[in-house]
Amino acid sequence: MLDDGTAALVDIRDEQSFAGGHIKGATHLNNVSLPDFIVEGDPDVPLIVCCYHGNSSQQAASFLNEKGFEDVYSMDGGFEAWRAQYPFETA
Repeated sequence: MLDDGTAALVDIRDEQSFAGGHIKGATHLNNVSLPDFIVEGDPDVPLIVCCYHGNSSQQAASFLNEKGFEDVYSMDGGFEAWRAQYPFETA
């Protein structure tokens, strides 16, 4: 879904980690940006939530689903698994 652009990606890691490298096209989501994202995000676009290892993103995905985002996924293995598979594709 990321490869073909049919999903949006949000990264919930801390700001320093996000700034140090993230998946290209990811939106950094934190407590400050979350309210605006809930209002401005498109609930009809599939959403992938990324954290460090895929644990915190499960709770965040559930929360976003409760807020009206219909098609929400937690990235298995998180950013660390993604980086291991695609080591040269971080922004």
